[in-house]
Amino acid sequence: MGACLGACSLLSCASCLCGSAPCILCTCCPCSHNSTLSRLIFTAFLFLGVLVSVIMLSPSVESQLYKLPWVCEEGTGSTVILQGHIDCSSLLGHRAVYRMCFAMAAFFFFFTLFMICVRSSRDPRAAIQNGFWFFKFLIFVAITVGAFYIPDGSFSNIWFYFGVVGSFVFLLIQLVLLIDFAHSWNQRWLGKAEECDSRAWYAGLFFFTLLFYALSITAVALLFVYYTQPGACYEGKAFIGLNLVLCVCVSIVAILPKIQEAQPNSGLLQASVITLYTMFVTWLALSNVPDQKCNPHLLTHFGNWTVLAGHEGYETQWWDAPSIVGLTVFVLCTLFISLRSSDHRQVNSLMQTEECPPVLEATQQQQVTVSDGRAFDNEQDGVTYSYSFFHFCLVLASLHVMMTLTNWYRPGETRKMISTWTAVWVKICASWAGLLLYLWTLVAPLIMPNRDFS
Repeated sequence: MGACLGACSLLSCASCLCGSAPCILCTCCPCSHNSTLSRLIFTAFLFLGVLVSVIMLSPSVESQLYKLPWVCEEGTGSTVILQGHIDCSSLLGHRAVYRMCFAMAAFFFFFTLFMICVRSSRDPRAAIQNGFWFFKFLIFVAITVGAFYIPDGSFSNIWFYFGVVGSFVFLLIQLVLLIDFAHSWNQRWLGKAEECDSRAWYAGLFFFTLLFYALSITAVALLFVYYTQPGACYEGKAFIGLNLVLCVCVSIVAILPKIQEAQPNSGLLQASVITLYTMFVTWLALSNVPDQKCNPHLLTHFGNWTVLAGHEGYETQWWDAPSIVGLTVFVLCTLFISLRSSDHRQVNSLMQTEECPPVLEATQQQQVTVSDGRAFDNEQDGVTYSYSFFHFCLVLASLHVMMTLTNWYRPGETRKMISTWTAVWVKICASWAGLLLYLWTLVAPLIMPNRDFS
């Protein structure tokens, strides 16, 4: 626990070094006006919470968690094993992650409500958004400490369903960003090919398209090998087969002549990216199937990294491949939200961001260099992103990382970790929603020809 607090203190000092100008009420912290810098610092708060959550899952922290009021103890204070399943001490790390992520979600949800309808930096609340980092950090720590004293009761079960909903929405946001990234990538490389009159850009597009489809086909083969069995695992076979058929369908639609006429920049690169991501989400879903025959990742790895097999004798580990890859994608997506505005007006409208005009951006860069080291206020005439919606995305990110770190296992009433079909269906439905969303981006110009989808 001391290590966690030490890490928190280091982040506080780091945030104070982001500029040279003092805050109104604190001479050691800068009043950061730059919109990008503010988003990065809030994202750093989120990553700090993720780091603490990861530390909570380490065996060395377990002995300290026994001092908290929600530890699984009965009667004489000895831990219990119920129904031949899991020593309750193995649940401490997961329940600590629940409380840490609850603190993060509460912190960002407060700012979601507080920053509603901020239109420009002239609003007094904008100063709070872009400054007072030391006091925000104190609030963050206070909420975190308070969260660890929430009695267990039904907290874990209720918060699990909040995590399910939040994670589903965040998966959809990942899909929007991925589709936008694929479209922007394709447009830029096609533009470079036309400008330079070089076939190298076309070769690059062809190479990555072929690579993504090859990886997708490999993923399908591996899913059938490791997550299905002859005469069993019918649900997994249906999910893999259906998603494969849907991916083939959207790939064919992407190159239809009418689609190409309405959207000349659409092509197989975007379809290959979506196909690969769909296989990734399908993999995440199958890793939560509550059937040992169909899931090599079922949870039985506990305590000080030793295996305590359940009554069915299956084995797995805490940090399995789906969790690691899912956490990596989460980090990249969160940084993407913090750093980049889209090239497409529709995506900016959906994500409540605004692309900065090149002339204005150049003017701002010149003014930054002469502002005594302070970040330039680029939002006097209007904010470049919705403060409230940005914090809401961080709320969803907090819930998503909670489910990712705990591998979507729900602490059951019998004090055992339960892999449920809820997690499977949430991820499968997210993959279907992503495919439908991409399909809509292809056919929308044909259905509504009077609207601008350029």
